[in-house]
Amino acid sequence: MLNDGKIKLLEEKARAIRRLVINMLVEARSGHTASPLGTADILALLYFHTLKHDPKRPDWNERDIFVLSSGHICPVLYAAMSLAGYLPEKELSTLRRFGSRLQGHPHREWLPGLETSSGPLGSGLAQAVGMALGLRLDNLHTSRHVFCLLSDAEMECGATWEAAMLAGKEKLHNLIAIVDRNMIQIGGLTEEVMPLEPVIDKWKAFGWQVIEVDGHNFSDLDDAIGLAKAAWYKPAVIIAHTIPGKGVTAFEGRYEWHGKVPSKEEGRVALDNLAK
Repeated sequence: MLNDGKIKLLEEKARAIRRLVINMLVEARSGHTASPLGTADILALLYFHTLKHDPKRPDWNERDIFVLSSGHICPVLYAAMSLAGYLPEKELSTLRRFGSRLQGHPHREWLPGLETSSGPLGSGLAQAVGMALGLRLDNLHTSRHVFCLLSDAEMECGATWEAAMLAGKEKLHNLIAIVDRNMIQIGGLTEEVMPLEPVIDKWKAFGWQVIEVDGHNFSDLDDAIGLAKAAWYKPAVIIAHTIPGKGVTAFEGRYEWHGKVPSKEEGRVALDNLAK
């Protein structure tokens, strides 16, 4: 369980991640805003509490594995990794520049600590399933977990359900998926573009343990991960309800900010919001 001091630390980390995301996007003048802000709490919990990892040894053979399936939200990952010590903060200003290690979709060969290249939506869970199976073959599945963060709109992709079906069949207890259930995608609200409900029933039908939480509540998220790890006989998925654009009043809940970046003035206002 998290104590009050650790929750305060995680809140500070999430706020710092959001500020870095805004600065990166304003500088790059390209990228995605809503989901990186909405998932900052999840990334803060993972990198500063949950994951077994070591920035000084990115290939440490006892580490947990984190797969970002929705690669377009990578500014939040780069920000979290920077705060955790994988890269200098000043490098964040190179987001999406030609030759930068920090491209608009992560490339694993360019940045130590990235487990996979991602971008094509719907492929990340399949990669995570393969990694979880690999750990089983190496007899490491009892000590290492694979975490996969995917967008809710990725559940519109058939490959997601093929991966879910295999994970359920293989009872991959070392696999924990986290769905960023923010209800938006680039073209509008998910339930209008391509209705996804009943989400919980669908995952259960594929043999997964399903846990539904507030994606901004650190205690609830931590408890959910504990329950997921305890599901020894099946993979687990955490449906994390998040607010896209979280922390910036003008952005919150608006699908228009999915693939839009703030202007310099909008960025200044956003940073003022995040300072409160």
